[in-house]
Amino acid sequence: MRIGELSKHTGVNPRSLRYYEEQGLLTSSRSDAGQRHCSDAAVQRVSLIRQLFDAGMSSRVIATVLPRVDVPGDLGVAEETFTAMMRERDRIDADIAHLRETRDALDVLITANSRHRAELSTAPAPVARSA
Repeated sequence: MRIGELSKHTGVNPRSLRYYEEQGLLTSSRSDAGQRHCSDAAVQRVSLIRQLFDAGMSSRVIATVLPRVDVPGDLGVAEETFTAMMRERDRIDADIAHLRETRDALDVLITANSRHRAELSTAPAPVARSA
């Protein structure tokens, strides 16, 4: 399928698909007219790439992980991929911990602000001074 068709099937714009190809994440062949053609399996490949990007992985890390999908029987690739995946999992865990800390700090501020708003709503109105 051509890149426009792949874009329609995946919801990923052609520019991003070309970027994936430049980064070695996606492969295509060229017609005699120079048009990119991707296999039907590219739809699943793009879906996996998007999922990894959505998890916060960089294209460099994704390029390390994807060979495991392509060459499942290579022990060296499997070990490199495992190491990269564990490193990314640890990074995601750290991000989650940081987000929880940030949320907890925000909860403290929300509670303090709620008390302050309640105090303001029950306080007597200021008396205007005459000159």
